[in-house]
Amino acid sequence: MNEELEAQAEITRLREALRREQRRNSDLITKREDLVRAVYQAASDGYLAIGKPPAVPKPRKDARPNGEEVALIHATDWQRGKETENYSSEICDARIELFVDKIQRITSLHRKIRPIRRAVVMDGGDMLENIHIFPGQEREVDSSAYGQLFGLVDLKKRFYRRLASDFEQVDVYDVEGNHGRIGRPAEWPRTDNLDLIATEITRRELASEKRIVWHPRKQWYQRFEIGAYVPMLVHGDQIKSFGGNLPSYGIVRRAIAWASGVVPNFTDLYMGHFHQIMRLPLPNGGTVFVTGSPESGNEYAREFIGGTGAPSQRLNFVDPEVGRLTAEYVIYLDEITDRDLKKGAQ
Repeated sequence: MNEELEAQAEITRLREALRREQRRNSDLITKREDLVRAVYQAASDGYLAIGKPPAVPKPRKDARPNGEEVALIHATDWQRGKETENYSSEICDARIELFVDKIQRITSLHRKIRPIRRAVVMDGGDMLENIHIFPGQEREVDSSAYGQLFGLVDLKKRFYRRLASDFEQVDVYDVEGNHGRIGRPAEWPRTDNLDLIATEITRRELASEKRIVWHPRKQWYQRFEIGAYVPMLVHGDQIKSFGGNLPSYGIVRRAIAWASGVVPNFTDLYMGHFHQIMRLPLPNGGTVFVTGSPESGNEYAREFIGGTGAPSQRLNFVDPEVGRLTAEYVIYLDEITDRDLKKGAQ
């Protein structure tokens, strides 16, 4: 009986303690709510004292920069006339048409920001395959050297005419590649080259197109100015050895030598030849841009270089006033395949 009474008394004490704790919690909650209300009221009073902030101004209608950009197109290593399991003259032509399509579409986007009236084309050589660069090559082509030459001229004419329809001026700088040479290396003058012959025939064929301005090469490289930006164009066959390393090692080593005063100063160096896409920084702050080829299925690249690249060309944009690139694009062209051409023919 005593134990039950003690238990009942303990329960009563616990209930009283619980009620006291609940009252304390209720007081604390009330105090916190009062504090929160005080903070909100202080913020509101402060806002009223400061006043409403000024409205955000509308953007100026003339906020677009006035300076022009220049489209810089690197077209190289078309190898027109080469025939592999997935490349031919027809595929080359279709991929170059796609290249122009993409140049025009991308340029139209840039024109929403700045005017672009001029295009500069760097023709990097090896634009046809030829038939006597290495033993057995005549079995890896789809046309004779004569057919390749005039097929290339027709393609170049379409290429430049389409560009001239989209730009107020098209400047053309070209160098020759090793595939265009006539005879064995050093057997004939370097200027006796099918790349240079094709460009000269194209120039004469388009002589009436005054918006296309031709700048024939005077030596093994082309160095020119786009305002304060100075690109230098070579084909790339000048790099003969890699020092037991990847091609990038030999490329950078030779570029550093050229930049040391062997040739006049340049901002960036552009080359093809290796059928790979590379962007290699130089110690002087410049860049070597190695551009790919629209060709596919190149066994030489697989065997000798140990690599290959997707069919591609290059499009950059230049700010002539500042003297630097504003945008860089690798233009991939592998959407066009032999299957697509067969579908189109049907």
